[in-house]
Amino acid sequence: MDERDFLARRFEEHRTHLRAVAYRMLGSLADADDAIQEAWLRLARSQDDDIDNLGGWLTTVVGRVCLDMLRSRRTRGEQPLEPRMPDPVVSGDGADPEREALIADSVGLALLVVLESLSPAERLAFVLHDTFGLPFEEIAPIVDRTPAAARKLASRARQRVQGSAPEPDPDPVAQRRAVDAFLAAARGGDFDTLVALLDPDIVLRADSGKVLPGGMRALYGAGTVAGQAATFQRMATAAAARPALVNGTAGLVNTIGGELVSIMSFTVANGRIVAIDILSDPERLAAIDLTALAAQACST
Repeated sequence: MDERDFLARRFEEHRTHLRAVAYRMLGSLADADDAIQEAWLRLARSQDDDIDNLGGWLTTVVGRVCLDMLRSRRTRGEQPLEPRMPDPVVSGDGADPEREALIADSVGLALLVVLESLSPAERLAFVLHDTFGLPFEEIAPIVDRTPAAARKLASRARQRVQGSAPEPDPDPVAQRRAVDAFLAAARGGDFDTLVALLDPDIVLRADSGKVLPGGMRALYGAGTVAGQAATFQRMATAAAARPALVNGTAGLVNTIGGELVSIMSFTVANGRIVAIDILSDPERLAAIDLTALAAQACST
C-alpha cells in the first residue's frame, strides 16, 4: 500500500462523522459531500506527518469549508432571507449507520430549519461545540474570534434553538400514533380532531420551491393550521401516504401514481404535534434517496 492509499484509508475512517458535521452546517446533502471532497483535497496537499489528531484536524477543516460555503451563499444571494427547508433524511425502521450518524442527537428538520436562520458563525460555533464537543479554543480561529467571543456565538445560537425547536418525544410509538391520528383526521376533514391533535403554538412550514412564489411559507397556531383541513383532506385522499422516519422522527412519504409529491416531518412533544415540515419542491424531491425505504418495503 503506497502512502496515498494509506492516507485515503485513514480519511475514510472519518467520512461518516465529517458528513454529519457538514450536513448540520449546510442542511444540504450534496453540499455536505462537496465540503468533504474539499477536505480530502486539503488533506492530500498537506504534510500529514505534522497532524497529531487527524479526526480533530479534519473536523476543523470541514467546519472552515462549511463556513466559507455559507458565507458564499449569502454573498451570491443564494441564501434566502427566510429559512429554507433542509434536505430530509428518509429511512425505514432500520437506518444504516451513515444515516443514523446524520440524524443523531435529535437533528430533526425542525431543528435544522432553526439552524438555517442563524448567522454562519453562530451556526458553526453551536454545531461544533454543542453537538460535536469541539472546545472554543479550537473554534475561535475558524470564526476569527477570541474563545470568549466564540462562546457567546454558541450561547446566542443555543437560546434561539431552545426557544424555537422543541425536543421531540423520544417514544417512536407515541410519535407514530399522533401522526396516524393526524392522517385519519385529515382524510375525514375533521377540523375539531385536528385542533385537538395540534399544540396551540404549532408551526407548519411548507417549501414548494419555485412552484409558488415566496419560498418557504409558515402557518402558526392550532386554529390556523387546522384551518387547512380541506387542503389536508384533498392531499390525504389523492396521495398514497407511506410511513417513514424523516430525520429520525415519524413522517410520511406521499406519492401520487407512484411519483413522489411531498415528504412530511412531524415533531411530537407531550403527545401533541408541535411542528409539521413539508417539502414539496419537485426539483429537490427528485434528488431524495429513498432506497432505504424501498428496501424495507420489499422485505415486508
